Amino acid sequence: VRLVESGGGLVQAGGSLRLSCVASGLTASSFVMAYFRVAPGKDREYVAVVSRTGGLPTYADAVKGRFTISMDGAKNTVNLQMDSLEPEDTATYYCAASQGYQLLTSPRHYPYWGQGTQVTVSS
Repeated sequence: VRLVESGGGLVQAGGSLRLSCVASGLTASSFVMAYFRVAPGKDREYVAVVSRTGGLPTYADAVKGRFTISMDGAKNTVNLQMDSLEPEDTATYYCAASQGYQLLTSPRHYPYWGQGTQVTVSS
């Protein structure tokens, strides 16, 4: 399984960015894809997760109402639309995938990871 991320970059506070992640080699009919982030000096933090089999995605409180995660199941692609960005959102963002249908929020449940993409929000 390979996850390839795109998007990210530098934006001013209040701006928007869109991250995408394409998964190849995922053969299971049910899987979930999520985004985590790592800020300087901090642990890996859950951001959002969505299931290929449907149902509402879930979000960390820190991003709820500002970020939107969506999945194109036919293309095994997950997108993270990030609006109203804040300097505190600055981090390296990683997409992750896991077989099954539970909306898992702990990174230890995800065996597959992307390479990470940097998001920097200036004040």
